[in-house]
Amino acid sequence: MAISQAMCTSFKQELLTGTHNFTTSTGDAFKLALYTSSATLGASTAAYTTTNEVTGTGYTAGGGSLTNVTPTTSGTTALTDFADLTFSTATITARGALIYNDDQSDKSVIVLDFGSDKTSTAGDFTIVFPTADASNAIIRIA
Repeated sequence: MAISQAMCTSFKQELLTGTHNFTTSTGDAFKLALYTSSATLGASTAAYTTTNEVTGTGYTAGGGSLTNVTPTTSGTTALTDFADLTFSTATITARGALIYNDDQSDKSVIVLDFGSDKTSTAGDFTIVFPTADASNAIIRIA
């Protein structure tokens, strides 16, 4: 079992059919779910699953709601981002995460691999998104 960081293949196809809307005020609702090292997630992940999702104090199945940042461009790259997400007073261990579209049948967007288990014990578990620019944004199309 493994978590492999990837933009989900189904998401790439769904972009071409207009399935996902990342606009801040009128867009879809996106969520981030956390997973244990026993999870199998990667480019072929098509939808949110509860299999090997984290459990623990301060975490609810399905994960946390993300705050969209309206897509923009930088040079020839289109990009979007989310505000950082914190699970407060959490006692959990996670190896990775799945961002998915809660408004569109829980369709997958991207799998994040933390590189190793990350743990919080009765503290904040925070997902810090990279700088929203052409080289680093969490979702970018060049």
